[in-house]
Parts: sequence; structure tokens; C-alpha cells
Amino acid sequence: MSEETQVATREPQNVSARSTAAALIPPVDIVEDETGITIIADLPGASKDRLAIKMEGEHLLIEAEAAVAVPEGLQLLHAEIGEPRYRRAFRLSRELDGSKIEASLKDGVLTLRIPRIEQAQPRRIEVQVAQ
Repeated sequence: MSEETQVATREPQNVSARSTAAALIPPVDIVEDETGITIIADLPGASKDRLAIKMEGEHLLIEAEAAVAVPEGLQLLHAEIGEPRYRRAFRLSRELDGSKIEASLKDGVLTLRIPRIEQAQPRRIEVQVAQ
């Protein structure tokens, strides 16, 4: 990422959680291009109705709860994590436009596209030939 694009995983103090229960930190990939960044987060077992994505100021918060499905006819005897909760927070650079975030969830993988503000996007400058 460029020096201007800063995404930090530090939990901001002013972003409130839905509860104080322990949460897993989902692994993420962050990809940058000229027009913005893409965050890809692994949230196995999370569904759209149990997912919350919030922007508060320059803080982005992802929270989700996963449902552990037990196949019919079987009984769960032991689980390392019963119903996992995921929580991950980022502080976005001012050159990113948090009001235009696009989100999609497929097979437990959350993809967030965050574009740069128009002024921060690269542009080509035409050179005039002086006569």
C-alpha cells in the first residue's frame, strides 16, 4: 500500500461492540489498486443476517456471528468454539471514501470494496508543446 493509504487493525476506542463477549479476529487480505482498496475477510459460518458492517467517522467495524450446523441425526459432543463471533476494526485513511463502500458475502468470504475519493485518484496530465 502507498504511504497515504493507511489501514490499521487497532481497535478504536470510540467504536462500540454489540457485546463484550470474546470474539475471533478473522484473517483478512487487503489489496490496493489505483482506484481504492479491497478487503477480503474469512468469516466461515457467518450469514448475511448475522453480519454487521459499520462506519463511524474513519473507523470501519466488521462484526459477525457464525452458526455451527450439526447434521441431522448427529449430536455435538465437543466443540472448541461453540458459536463463534468475529470482530475486526480498521481505521481508514482520509483518502478513502467510506460512504461508497460496497460489500458482498459468498460462502463465508466477505469482500469490501472501498474506493478512493476522487481527488486522491491518479490522473493523467496532458503536456502542451510550447511554440
